[in-house]
Amino acid sequence: MNIGCLRLKNAICLAPMAGITDLPFRTIVREFGCGLAFTEMVSANGLVRGMGKTSRYLDSSPADRPLGVQLFGSDPETLAEAVRMTVDRGADLVDMNMGCPVKKVVKTGSGAALMRNPQQVAVILQAMRKATDLPLTLKIRAGWRHREVNALAIGHIAEECGVDAVILHPRTADQGFGGEADWGLIAALKAQMRIPVIGSGDVRRPEDATRMFRETGCDGVMVGRGVLGNPWLMRNILHRLSGGDVFVPSCADRMEIIRHHLAMTVEYYGEKGGTRDFRKHLLWYTKGLRGGAQFRQAAGQITDLASAWKVLQDYFQNLEKTVGT
Repeated sequence: MNIGCLRLKNAICLAPMAGITDLPFRTIVREFGCGLAFTEMVSANGLVRGMGKTSRYLDSSPADRPLGVQLFGSDPETLAEAVRMTVDRGADLVDMNMGCPVKKVVKTGSGAALMRNPQQVAVILQAMRKATDLPLTLKIRAGWRHREVNALAIGHIAEECGVDAVILHPRTADQGFGGEADWGLIAALKAQMRIPVIGSGDVRRPEDATRMFRETGCDGVMVGRGVLGNPWLMRNILHRLSGGDVFVPSCADRMEIIRHHLAMTVEYYGEKGGTRDFRKHLLWYTKGLRGGAQFRQAAGQITDLASAWKVLQDYFQNLEKTVGT
């Protein structure tokens, strides 16, 4: 799949997820073959004002390619300046968020709130387009609410403004992540667009991705929550698309990836911050496994690398004994 001048090795993308898609997480998922990964949602205002934490969201590495940086905000000039800053930091692609339904974002007129103001959408996208020749994408929802579904109209505006691809999560903002994603809307958007359309929503198994391609005709599939604790999903989607078998990770496979991910997280954030941040990943990695409840209780007490290794080793040794009986 091509997005503007950027050619991807495959059409499976990692969604931007706040508090999750940092450099260590993106690196792990890339090892399983994803074609494009995005940063966490980055505040254009925070970036332009020089807030240190915001700037760190742009951290990358040679292995972290190609990289999409997702921006959010509502002021065209600020967003244009943020685009220039992300380009200077080495972004391969810039994405504009007009789909986030979180209250603290939409109350500032950003995220999905922008879909209620098509004229402002056009002004913002035109300003961002003028700021860079790099690929520019737009991520949207179906609309603000059921009576305000306007993804097709916003998609048309995006194309007219020179956006290179549109990413659609076909739930309304007021749905959040509840209910089912309306894949029919992805198909309708694809039918009217000349630029690539990337579908998102409810891709939790390899079969979901193949079905999304088949039912919607989309050019790419974006995976979000389905990959939490399950980076193997990326590789399994690619295997399924090529007619291959699905890989089921063993206890040893899980332990290896957890150790690798934890080590990178500690290296990036430091021991105290890294072990604290990694607790949520431990919950996802062990979801659905035997003894998971007890493990999660123990994981909540992890404060350093030594205690993390001990909890992990004890849990997986007991799990292997249980599986073997």
